[in-house]
Amino acid sequence: MEDPYRDQMSLAKGARDIAKEAKRHTVKKVNKVVDRASDEYAGRNYSRFENNEDEGGDDNYYYHQDGQAQRDDDEGSSDATEGHDDEDEIYEGEYQGVPTGAADGRVQVAIGQPVADGMKDKRELEKEREADEEELAQQYELIIQECGHGRFQWQLFFVLGLALMSDGVEVFVVGFVLPSAETDMCVPNSGAGWLGSVVYLGMMVGAFFWGGLSDKVGRRQCLLVCMSVNGFFAFLSSFVQGYSTFLFCRMLSGFGIGGAVPIVFSYFAEFLAREKRGEHLSWLCMFWMVGGIYASAMAWAIIPHYGWSFSMGSAYQFHSWRVFVVVCALPCVSAVVALTFMPESPRFYLEMGKHDEAWMVLKQIHDTNMRARGEPEKVFTVNRIKIPKHLDELVEMQSESANPAAKVLFRIQNELYGIWRTFLKCWDYPVKDNTMKLAVVWFSLSFGYYGLSVWFPDVIKHLQADDYASRVKIHNNERIEDFTFNFTLENQIHYNGVFINDRFVSMKFKSVTFIDSTFQSCYFEDVSSIGSYFKNCTIIEAFFYNTDIDDSKFIGSSVINSTFALNKTGCQMTFDDDYSAYWVYFINFLGTLAVLPGNIVSALLMDKVGRLSMLGGSMVLSGISCFFLWFGTSESMMIAMLCLYNGLSISAWNSLDVVTAELYPTDRRGTGFGFCNAMCKLAAVLGNLIFGSLVGISKSIPILLASSVLVCGGLVGLRLPDTRGNVLM
Repeated sequence: MEDPYRDQMSLAKGARDIAKEAKRHTVKKVNKVVDRASDEYAGRNYSRFENNEDEGGDDNYYYHQDGQAQRDDDEGSSDATEGHDDEDEIYEGEYQGVPTGAADGRVQVAIGQPVADGMKDKRELEKEREADEEELAQQYELIIQECGHGRFQWQLFFVLGLALMSDGVEVFVVGFVLPSAETDMCVPNSGAGWLGSVVYLGMMVGAFFWGGLSDKVGRRQCLLVCMSVNGFFAFLSSFVQGYSTFLFCRMLSGFGIGGAVPIVFSYFAEFLAREKRGEHLSWLCMFWMVGGIYASAMAWAIIPHYGWSFSMGSAYQFHSWRVFVVVCALPCVSAVVALTFMPESPRFYLEMGKHDEAWMVLKQIHDTNMRARGEPEKVFTVNRIKIPKHLDELVEMQSESANPAAKVLFRIQNELYGIWRTFLKCWDYPVKDNTMKLAVVWFSLSFGYYGLSVWFPDVIKHLQADDYASRVKIHNNERIEDFTFNFTLENQIHYNGVFINDRFVSMKFKSVTFIDSTFQSCYFEDVSSIGSYFKNCTIIEAFFYNTDIDDSKFIGSSVINSTFALNKTGCQMTFDDDYSAYWVYFINFLGTLAVLPGNIVSALLMDKVGRLSMLGGSMVLSGISCFFLWFGTSESMMIAMLCLYNGLSISAWNSLDVVTAELYPTDRRGTGFGFCNAMCKLAAVLGNLIFGSLVGISKSIPILLASSVLVCGGLVGLRLPDTRGNVLM
């Protein structure tokens, strides 16, 4: 009796356990159905990205509940996980022992079960990642649309505008500072012009390096570092005295600012919805114009004022052009300070698999814009975001026992290798064709623009010099005795003159040349000379006190029994009544201001006319406008041609910035943009050298060269794919 009773009790207990387990699973499934229904109701437009869970679950989706992100693995769990309690539940991806058949090297997969990533080849994994990227791009576009366009984007707009303004300032600083710096530091003609080339070369390397690094460590962090490098070395360059040290500082300053353009446009594009992207990226381009206007106005107001300077003996001199360099570093410093309050790009976070950080930034964008609209109660409803599959890469590890210097070098080596590997991906299909076409367009537009930008001012200076030379006064065989010169002599040539017992006191020589003349027992005191020389002259028993007349002023001359006391050392600078200095800055100011109408038109029509039509049309029209330069026979006509050319070409620059940011996917957007911008700076260097050498020689060659290059580049630009209706990949 006891055994049947015990069997009956065991059977009853087993039945109760089975019923309890069935009830638990029923409740669990009912809860999941309710949760799924509520998610579909809350997610609204995102439901089409959630349908994958009905097909076996997608462990690349992340849910955000109560501020934490987690994987939705309940639907995709394997049979081995069934029957476990929640406390000791085994999730897919955890180590569950060696699978059956693995001992002999053969792994068998059950029919209908998903294949593990380790059993797929690289090509299959890449296809899966591409599919994930496309799905993420569509979902991200919907999320940005829900976040809205408002206060947050405008705040970021002005912060990034300061960074872009700094790039425009850097370009104009080179041209404005070049003549003054070379004069102040006594640079010979053989070393003149190196400043412009060195700065552009630094910007070229910086564009490629910082753009590539932004794809590895983030847009905001790279922009902060590169702007800090630019501000520090720009500020330092204003204090150094040697020309070689000054070149080194300006090169590093250019290296820092080189990353501004590729990072700024990549960064801002990832916060904009499709219908806002073209217009607002074009508005952002206006800050480059603002930087040019700021630099021109500051140069106009500061550099010609020679009194804005101080000196510490004859060794250290701080002239007005150094004050100008300090003032031009202020936009960069302001950008660095403002950028510390901005978040990283959420699109970059998602690309790196940092779903939680991306969700928090997107929520910040949504809440900021909703509060500005007066709808603070509106809730950010996104609770799941697609994460692209990450491909495993072999990374060499550094030993923990290595010294700090070796660790730093190893880290730098790894980062450089990562940048190079990302750059090679820009030459993979289907991005390869776009990279080649973009490189051609960037090079041709930059070559024509920067080449003519150098050629225009030099031609105007050449016209001014011809006009100035036509008004020169020539004196022959004059003889002056016991006369005091206390006024300025300007634009004169004296042949075979004789000066006996004359006094030159508190006066200036401006473009005065004495040829085959004799000075006997003359007295020179407080005399400054600009562009003045003594050629084949004889100076006998003369006395020079506190003058800047030194050996460089005497060309083939004989100085006999003469005395030099308290002579001014170094190269002396003065802009008193220097009309040409004001005129050069004013011309650049007008040329920069002329792009304002083009900026407005391109911003308003970018999304209506299309990027490619704006790009190709602007470049072709710019090339055609070059032919009008044949009729530029006066300063006023050349200035008008300069304004026309700048106004037509600015639309091409704006369109090219937008197209470049949209054509590259997120994982190589900074690298691709940086490479294109590096080609731009390379073309600027070549344009400066080629067009600068043609000034005063021929007018037809620069015109034909610039026109043909611009037209060919515009035709290539028309072959680029249209990105107006595309989501940001």
